[in-house]
Amino acid sequence: MRTYEVKTRVRYQETDQMGIVYYANFFVYFEMGRTELLRELGLPYSELEKEHIYFPVIEAHCRFRSPAQYDDILIIQTSISELKHATLKFNYTIVRENDRNRIAEGFTKLACLNVNRKPIPIPEKLKKLLQ
Repeated sequence: MRTYEVKTRVRYQETDQMGIVYYANFFVYFEMGRTELLRELGLPYSELEKEHIYFPVIEAHCRFRSPAQYDDILIIQTSISELKHATLKFNYTIVRENDRNRIAEGFTKLACLNVNRKPIPIPEKLKKLLQ
């Protein structure tokens, strides 16, 4: 599958007392990557929600490789690695722009839900765009 990239600069409020990115913020970076990938495909979350299709995260994992610090520019690389009946899985790799050092990698798994928050099959038109 194709990999999409988005860049972000580490902001001061994203760091901890030691001056490195606080671990929970990597899940925010993952969401940035996932959101931009869907937007690039013409599927912004806002449009999906207008059709009463929701994708909550049901599983998340992050492996930290190297610290990122205030003012680093990070490249968030995102791809879809699994597309099943009612779930999909996104993979992420985060690298620092200036030295291409791998900072973190991980995944999130999302379920497709309807307006009643019940699992539903991923709609075919959506599946075709995601493949």
